Amino acid sequence: MGLLAWLLLGGIAGWLASIIAGTNAKMGIFANIIVGVLGAVLGGMGVSILGGTGITGLNLYSLLVAVGGSTVLLFVFKRLAR
Repeated sequence: MGLLAWLLLGGIAGWLASIIAGTNAKMGIFANIIVGVLGAVLGGMGVSILGGTGITGLNLYSLLVAVGGSTVLLFVFKRLAR
């Protein structure tokens, strides 16, 4: 995947995860992209450890993996911020 695809996937995944985690009002587009890209890496590693395929490209499966990883990342961050 190219850089633009990672940024697009990360932005969408971070935005959806921030809605799920309830942090959408606090985050801007750059925070969503960063959380989404880090969540995609985290989710891809998690799925790979469980025996599946990680991020495979710009598709629905990769988006779901990235949103899952981003949501976990946001919930952990919220817990640690308390």
